[in-house]
Amino acid sequence: MSGSIMLVSLLFLGISFLVSSRLKSKFKHYTQLPLMSGLSGKEVAEKMLRENGIYDVQVISVDGFLSDHYNPTDKTVNLSPEVYHGSSIASAAVAAHECGHAVQHATAYNWLTMRSKLVPIVQFSSNYIQWVLLGGVLLINTFPSLLLLGIVLFALTTLFSLITLPVEFDASNRALAWLQTTNVARGDEHTGAKDALKWAAMTYVVAALASVATLVQYILIYLGGRNRD
Repeated sequence: MSGSIMLVSLLFLGISFLVSSRLKSKFKHYTQLPLMSGLSGKEVAEKMLRENGIYDVQVISVDGFLSDHYNPTDKTVNLSPEVYHGSSIASAAVAAHECGHAVQHATAYNWLTMRSKLVPIVQFSSNYIQWVLLGGVLLINTFPSLLLLGIVLFALTTLFSLITLPVEFDASNRALAWLQTTNVARGDEHTGAKDALKWAAMTYVVAALASVATLVQYILIYLGGRNRD
């Protein structure tokens, strides 16, 4: 059974690599297509925040490639240099998406609130989960409760991955609706923005599916160990 876990992990690792490569390819392509409006990612983000009545969120530049994220703790929209300074379809799509999270935060979007509550638990469990699961598999015949503990911890991270899906899809929907309504991205520009965000969302879908599949494998190992008793 441990071999099947390795097989599942390798399968999803390969799928994740393919999706990530596709995302990078799409981002590179849409980065080369300028917006007719000429707005930079920073300007798009600030405009979307203002038009949603949000004035306490700061838009800043952070190092890294595709490192864009919204931080609800200090209320900052963090944009990578390519997005922050760029005036392309990709820049507008990513900037608007991250502002979509800021809008979720401002409106107390249920799924985002739920995910935020799980963050401390997931951060704690991620430090120990692999060791607990490894020990649980090795000691399945003598100390099955250790594997059960690992399964509970892993289930929390899986739940986090699943809750992340509606959060990410909703942020993209908010971004695309705003881009279209305001004509920041028009016609083919809007189509391109939708395509770019679709591939970004796929990375979260693959991660969630991989987590579910792995969780099922560990549950089967646990049940198999108990049946041998």
